[in-house]
Amino acid sequence: MSLLRNFIFTAVAVLSLSVANGSMAADAPSAEEQSMADFIKTTPGCLEFSDQCSICAMVDGKAECSTPKIACVKKPYVCTKRADN
Repeated sequence: MSLLRNFIFTAVAVLSLSVANGSMAADAPSAEEQSMADFIKTTPGCLEFSDQCSICAMVDGKAECSTPKIACVKKPYVCTKRADN
C-alpha cells in the first residue's frame, strides 16, 4: 500500500510541475515561434542580432547569418548592435 501511495504522490507532483512550467512558457514566444522576419519587422534599426546559434547582420536590407554552432539550443533573437549606437 505504501508503494502505491508513493507512486500516486510522485505522479501528482510531476503533473503539477508540468502544468506550472506550461503556463509560464505561454507568456513569451518560444524561439521556434518567433521568425527572423518577425524579429526584423519589430526591431527596426537593429544592425546585428543573434539567437545564440548564429550571428546575423543586416546587409542591404537582408539578414546574412553565420553557420549555426554545433549542438546549439536556439533562443529568442536579441539585437546586439543598433544603428543609433
